[in-house]
Amino acid sequence: MENDAVTLCCPNEYCQSANPLTHKFCQQCSTPLPKRYLWAVGDALDHYHSGSILADASSGQSQRYLVINKSILLDIKPGLLPQIPELDDVDKIKPYLKLIPYRLHIPQVYGVLNLSNGQTKTEILLLERPPLITDATITQANLCSTLDTVWSESSSIRQLHWLWQLANLWQPLAIEGVASSLIDPYVLRVEGVLIRLLELRFDGQNPPTLSQLGEFWRQLLKNTQPNIAPFVQQVCDLLIQGEINSSSQLIQVLDQGLSQLEQFQITTIKIYSKTDSGPSRPRNEDACYPCADTLITKPPQNNALAIVCDGIGGHEGGNVASNLAIETIKQQVKELTSVPDDNIDPSMLLSDLERAVATANDKISQRNDSENRQGRQRMGTTIVMALPVAHEMYITHVGDSRAYWITRHSCHQVTLDDDVACREVRLGYALYREALQHSGSGSLVQALGMSKSTSLHPTSQRFIIDEDAVFLLTSDGLSDFDRVEESWETEILPILSGKTSIEDVAQRLIEVANTKNGHDNVTVALVHYDVKYSEPDIIITANISNLLANTLLDPCDDPVNGESFINSQKTQVIAENKTIKLSQVPLQLLIILGLTLFAGLLGYWFKLQLKSPTKIFSSPSPFSSQPPNLATQRTLENLSPKWVLKANSPITLNNQTFPAESFFQVIEKKDNPNPGDNPKVLLRVCEQSNSAPQTTKTVQLNFSELQNLAKDISILQSDQRSPCGQATDN
Repeated sequence: MENDAVTLCCPNEYCQSANPLTHKFCQQCSTPLPKRYLWAVGDALDHYHSGSILADASSGQSQRYLVINKSILLDIKPGLLPQIPELDDVDKIKPYLKLIPYRLHIPQVYGVLNLSNGQTKTEILLLERPPLITDATITQANLCSTLDTVWSESSSIRQLHWLWQLANLWQPLAIEGVASSLIDPYVLRVEGVLIRLLELRFDGQNPPTLSQLGEFWRQLLKNTQPNIAPFVQQVCDLLIQGEINSSSQLIQVLDQGLSQLEQFQITTIKIYSKTDSGPSRPRNEDACYPCADTLITKPPQNNALAIVCDGIGGHEGGNVASNLAIETIKQQVKELTSVPDDNIDPSMLLSDLERAVATANDKISQRNDSENRQGRQRMGTTIVMALPVAHEMYITHVGDSRAYWITRHSCHQVTLDDDVACREVRLGYALYREALQHSGSGSLVQALGMSKSTSLHPTSQRFIIDEDAVFLLTSDGLSDFDRVEESWETEILPILSGKTSIEDVAQRLIEVANTKNGHDNVTVALVHYDVKYSEPDIIITANISNLLANTLLDPCDDPVNGESFINSQKTQVIAENKTIKLSQVPLQLLIILGLTLFAGLLGYWFKLQLKSPTKIFSSPSPFSSQPPNLATQRTLENLSPKWVLKANSPITLNNQTFPAESFFQVIEKKDNPNPGDNPKVLLRVCEQSNSAPQTTKTVQLNFSELQNLAKDISILQSDQRSPCGQATDN
């Protein structure tokens, strides 16, 4: 496509100069020129040729969207707010808004384009950041390849990684009625390591099932790598037969395969951090770990952790809060990772990381209370941290300090700011571009230290790493005004090609922040993964039957009755100030609510009658009408990993004394290699009373020792809460 007359309008409202499409900065005011490629949903643009410029009929905006390719547009006036859909059409965009925590995989709604053809008016939904490949000329863009076309060219670990991503997307998309998107080969695109969806497909009257997902995956088997083909075949069969009946089960099964492949991957990790007060601030309220200008390499070091905090509260406030958060979490994470990598349970670790953040929050909050700090005087901090474990990366954050994932193909922001704008989008009230226009859109809705942890909602995420990558953690001194998106290719990407060092990149990012922003302190931490993978010469297998036997169906996997999986990516939400008139509530709903309450009270009474110190029935599947049987009865004799034990009175384990109300989670129960000797039990210490001395985080003992304490301990039910998280074996 050649159209030399087309120009890109500067987004600066005081400039708005016309610029050639290939320019990165305005030639008049040096403002960055964003290239916003859009995907037009539907086939309404089929008869428009490349180079055409479309105007929005309802807004009167002429020459707004340049047709690059079929259904691919470029906004040549990115400084203007796009046309917003009418409220009565919100159903077609609401899933996109609700799924904003998954924008790593799902494009977001940019706006609508209204085309008029005589008496006919057509509204076209526009999605931003679709899975595209663009070139330096700006005027060429093509869709990324479909999953089925690149499948045969990929390594075994990449193939399982793609399936793992689809499994993690299944439940949130099912909740929003768009799971059909995951079995549509045209929609599923691949951008390097990532599965990216071109658009969402609505389920209609007959939502897809996991069995249909298994049928879809079976089509990939002929081109699956031979060393994992039997494993994938087994997974497909179990899905089709209904043996795998929840996405949580499916994820655990795929985790087994990935863990075995990880043994054939050599990963070297480098971490480096840097901080600066910036040109306009008298003091630095940011903090980082490792200490600024310190390089950590794993191996030889066993532990690796990166943290960035942006303090709030001024002198003797923000600085204290950010450093207190780092000191607290550093110690917490050290204890969490004291066990071997293969003994770490992913879901447990995610909960533990959130609990570590909550502990830091309470320490800052208690400091505020002891100093009688109220309102704006309270000190606090944002936090974003990265914990690499084997072939995985765990990201936890609160506030608007961000994490970015940079590969050779792209740069993606993987955290969602805890601010007013993002809250409005995830509640389904506004498009992101629209929400940014509101006053106070960047105001934080949560940060550490503002209140007790009962009202704090950290977000933890887990990523599989199977290729070279860089994770950037940064305070808003750098991330404001899209400086990361603007500079990642020139400043960060050279790390992956070996053209520069991680130390030099950190220094350059500080300079970018100070020269192009300069309004705040700036702190960055870089985590560089160097990955070498070789195809194993063995067939990968997994003990799936035992895994499924010890896994109950998670009620959250029921898209009708369960809580939305989106809530696992938490953000504190301020309730909408609306009232509901009683006359608006249907009588049937009131009856259902009454029956539900009665059933809950009856169930609670029944549970109290069954309560026993050493054996308790686990909760049956919500889809089963059968009562629990002896196979599900929890006793010390059938002790299993992930079960939670509670000390009813002071007990001694492995020469360590623990007070009453201490909690332990079973990590492993393994047979002793010496015939006739007792099995060994490895326990994780979740919590002990405040009066107890500090002890190690894990305890190993003979099974007979545990049996002797039967009268002093209880096995928690699957629906009970504990400091170990939810005491469940799923």
